[in-house]
Amino acid sequence: MSAHRVVVTYSAPQSFLSSDQWKQLRDALSAQLPLRNIHWKPQTLPSIRTIQELEVQLVPLNTVRDENASQVPYSLLERPLLNIYVVTCEDSDAYKTTAKKQIKDWQTSLSHRKNQEWVIVHVVRSDARNAATNFFQIKSNVLDKIRADFNTDKRDRCVQLAWPVAKDNPAAWAELLTKVKDGLLSAFDTAVSQRDDEVRRSESQQSMPGWNFCTFFILKESLAASFEGMSLSEDALRCYDELESSFAHVLGEKNLSWFGTLIIPGPKDDSLPLLSITKKPYRDLIVANTVSVFDLRIYILAKQCNLLGKSGKVTDICNKVAMFLTSFGSHLRGVSALLPSHFIESWTYSSALSAVEQVDVWVKDLKLEGILLNQFNACKGELLELARNQLDVFGIHLGLLPSRPPFSLSLPSAPIVPDRTRQESHSITNSEFLKCLEDQTAFYDMYVKMTNRAIDAYVKAGRRKFALRLHGSLAALDVHRGRSTSALQTYSSLPAHYAPHKWTSLESYMLSQALDVHVLAHTDRDKQWVNIALSYLKVCESCRNGELLTRQEDSATYITNLVDSLKTAVDQLSESLSYPEHPVLSVRVLDTTVVPAGDEDGHFLHVSVLNLLPCPLPASEINVSLCGRESDKLRFSTEVKAIEPGTSTFRLFCPSSSWGTYVLEQTEVVMSNLHLQWNHRPTPKSSNKASRTKYAAPTLIRLVKDKRAFDVVLRRPRSVELGPGMSSKLLLAISSGRNHILKATLKLSGPQGVAFRFQDSTLDGDETLVSLERTADSISMLSLAENSEVSILIPHSVTAFDTMQITIHVAYNTKRDPSVNRSLSQSSIVQASLPVTVNVQDLFRGERLFSRFTISATAQQYIRVSSATLEIEKDEQGLSIFGTLSKTCQIITITPTRPAHYLFELVSRYGRVLDPLNLCIKYRMLRDEVEAVLGQAVDEALDEFPQHGPDRVHLITHMIRALESDSKWVELYGITGELKVPASDDDATPREVIIRIREILEKGRPVAVESCPWREIRIQVDVPLMDILAAVRFRILATPFSGESTPPTHSLPPLYAGQPIPALISIQTSFHWGTKQDAGRKSYQMRFDVEEMVRDWLIGGRKRGDFEATDGSTLTIPMTLIALHHGELSLPNVVVSPKPLGGQMIMGSFALPNIETHQVYGAEKVLILPRGGRSTFIVGMGERREIT
Repeated sequence: MSAHRVVVTYSAPQSFLSSDQWKQLRDALSAQLPLRNIHWKPQTLPSIRTIQELEVQLVPLNTVRDENASQVPYSLLERPLLNIYVVTCEDSDAYKTTAKKQIKDWQTSLSHRKNQEWVIVHVVRSDARNAATNFFQIKSNVLDKIRADFNTDKRDRCVQLAWPVAKDNPAAWAELLTKVKDGLLSAFDTAVSQRDDEVRRSESQQSMPGWNFCTFFILKESLAASFEGMSLSEDALRCYDELESSFAHVLGEKNLSWFGTLIIPGPKDDSLPLLSITKKPYRDLIVANTVSVFDLRIYILAKQCNLLGKSGKVTDICNKVAMFLTSFGSHLRGVSALLPSHFIESWTYSSALSAVEQVDVWVKDLKLEGILLNQFNACKGELLELARNQLDVFGIHLGLLPSRPPFSLSLPSAPIVPDRTRQESHSITNSEFLKCLEDQTAFYDMYVKMTNRAIDAYVKAGRRKFALRLHGSLAALDVHRGRSTSALQTYSSLPAHYAPHKWTSLESYMLSQALDVHVLAHTDRDKQWVNIALSYLKVCESCRNGELLTRQEDSATYITNLVDSLKTAVDQLSESLSYPEHPVLSVRVLDTTVVPAGDEDGHFLHVSVLNLLPCPLPASEINVSLCGRESDKLRFSTEVKAIEPGTSTFRLFCPSSSWGTYVLEQTEVVMSNLHLQWNHRPTPKSSNKASRTKYAAPTLIRLVKDKRAFDVVLRRPRSVELGPGMSSKLLLAISSGRNHILKATLKLSGPQGVAFRFQDSTLDGDETLVSLERTADSISMLSLAENSEVSILIPHSVTAFDTMQITIHVAYNTKRDPSVNRSLSQSSIVQASLPVTVNVQDLFRGERLFSRFTISATAQQYIRVSSATLEIEKDEQGLSIFGTLSKTCQIITITPTRPAHYLFELVSRYGRVLDPLNLCIKYRMLRDEVEAVLGQAVDEALDEFPQHGPDRVHLITHMIRALESDSKWVELYGITGELKVPASDDDATPREVIIRIREILEKGRPVAVESCPWREIRIQVDVPLMDILAAVRFRILATPFSGESTPPTHSLPPLYAGQPIPALISIQTSFHWGTKQDAGRKSYQMRFDVEEMVRDWLIGGRKRGDFEATDGSTLTIPMTLIALHHGELSLPNVVVSPKPLGGQMIMGSFALPNIETHQVYGAEKVLILPRGGRSTFIVGMGERREIT
């Protein structure tokens, strides 16, 4: 049953209908169709319906058939809903005589038509100018008469149309189109209301005798067809949904008297397209009450899906079809004896595929994306899988597939009727099924093709689990067909996709199938088989409280055999295989504090191993790895034969003398070439969620130091030399402990850029204790006796770091167990920079040089300086050095804010000294000194309390912590040597010993502590270069005529402000501290400049000039000064600067000699008295004289 379009009739005088004007008018009216944006408020429904587009068919009135032509309800749209009469009369007289009667006759002919509306259109002529201004008002008197004669109710059904203005002006049609929409909706609403009443009345009579469902169906469907013709697809779908519900109710009551049977198999019923409504005369069968349940349900479904397709709801179509095929297929199983062989499978298969093809056609006009597209592909995949499932049933029935999972999962719950009991009057017509009956290969090809189509749809929808399940069925098909290699590849790859989603049941099934296929393929048990077996054991542990999708009757026996096969397989592997985080085993460390082995270098560690398998695991070794600072790793291990089910305890040994706090990094169980590993310290970037959850907090393990074990300590050398050609060194203090060392190889690693020169290393001390073998990257010691100590100095490159973190790696063998490779890893922080900084200030005074050295601490700590001396490296003739502090001076304590100053005087009779000097500083840290003092006091106290001898280290630590808590004792200790330890509470410390130690410390002692040696820094100091020394004197003369020979003690008269004061400037130059290369130079070109002091002095005379300086020469310049105010005034400074050396260039500019100017009078001041009166002076400057 196809939907009708809305019919609108037109009528007019015959003369007008045959004119060209009407043809043009009809074509122009048709161009305005279809109608758009129609809003309908039905009487029986609460909400407003919006019709986007409505197709309208214009037909002449005389072509419409009679009202009583058909008694079977078909559609409300098979009869016109609106009738239009066109009037062209423009004269009132002509209207009265002719047009009015014509309209009345037309209206009379419509009086017997129900549910129809009418509209009168008055067409008038107008020129373009009048139409553009007001074409609706032309001949308004005729229109008014029409309205007065025919608008009997309040509704206006008359409209005027100006022509030919409406031909080119769409706005001219607005009123007419509005009248047409209103008329159509009014007629349709009335018709729908009446037909709806008829449907409800018929439905209410369902329980009465003589009621017929087919009659009710035709009546209700006429309403749905009407909605569909009005482009109201949702209302039409609602009608079919209600019909489906009514039909289900009838089926529930098993009242099938109106139908023939459940199904009457016809030709091609199993292969016809499901959603086609024209493949059978469904309406005629319904009207004749001969339709079967099978045909009626398909007809309802097809109508529903066609309406859903018009609405673009393709996903709902797929869901509805899949549900229908599944549910109705189960109904057909009850009458399968009446059906041809394989009819249900063929019908379901063909229907699902035809539905997929139809929705693919509908979806071409849609633009699905995102979640809508995923939903569509998922539903389409379900239809394709449903079709594929029919092939499972079909194949099992033909013997082409085995009756076991996964194929048997598609078998119906109802038993399949044997072929001999079936009615064979008809047979299936699906060409693909018929071909499979003759060709086995065709069936397998069709099976693979259909499965791949379903997989593709699921992949596009993002349903990985469904796609992977179908891949498993393809692998099962390969097994059945004897293609073991392909099946093994598929079964081996699928578990990796199931594991991230925790689909353990499916994962276990695929793994068990992979193991079985591996046996069928007769392939070697290689690394791939080992991984499959381990994965299966892992899944078994995860599902030990659930059910596995396997066929094993005795899982314990199966797992035991699998473990035995696994042991045989790993023994035959050519290389090691690591498997992380296997859950059947877990290793737990029992000790958080590990004590030394006692009689040898090393530690013992106790662990427990939990075996969840029902059988022993044939392991060979258990290892535990610890990680310390700077990637320092320790490995504990022990050999085993097997790990029994449940919990077992083992003791592991590590031949290393390293100590400190370590982090549990990895545990490992070794089974021949298989290494089962568990990471206990996942990195921040690890994607192993299970590891992060299980080991969120690291396990800390403390290894106790073995005091009798081999040990290496890294220190700074006691003496440090700085200067050109000097290299920085580190001191390695090595103790053999209980061991007789056969060979020990030492390696150092430090910050980037620091290189150690092992080949230049030397022994510090007795060189007969051990022999060294040096390479570019290590040092080896040979034959070091037990309880021996040696020190090695290792040079290294200069670093810019203040501190260096050095890691020591030692590999050694002992005489007791030469085959055991022992190790020691230790990280130490060494101060790379000096604890003190030295600044020097040089002052040249003739043949003497004063050097002031400032020594300060570089860190926030106290440093004790014993002495600082300036020494001559070589016997320099004519050089004498004098210090300001005596050698018996007390020790000085320096800090960053309180430095120490040392002044030295150098007297050179022969000029500049070329050889460097050595500044020797003897110091020690206050902390080291205090620790030595505490050690002496504790030893003295323990002599009185020998029972507390083992507490020596604890006592010293306790006292140091007390001193660190308060620094007030430092000042008192520096002055008196008395060490006053602040009070502290410690219940574990013997109180009587603490009291005695305090008494000893408070007595005071000499500052020098013999047990704390002094450190030494030797710094090379170069004597500075100074080409020219200029000594400037500014003398005030008694009179202008006083000569230069006037003694400086000559008494000066009082000096007053504003009074001219004669003065004399003298500049004496010396080349004593210059370079010897310039010894032949006799003079330099110089320039002097007298500083302006505009607030104090008015200076008259030669304030700037050039002169030639020679060794020992003196230049004098007379000046006149006038004080601008009274008081003690400083004399102006004189700046002496050199001029560039001719012919010598340095970096593109002329070279300048070094010069230092000394203001001899710098500390002098002149007393200026105030004047009582005012005087005016005229000063004659005289003629300018040249000074040579």
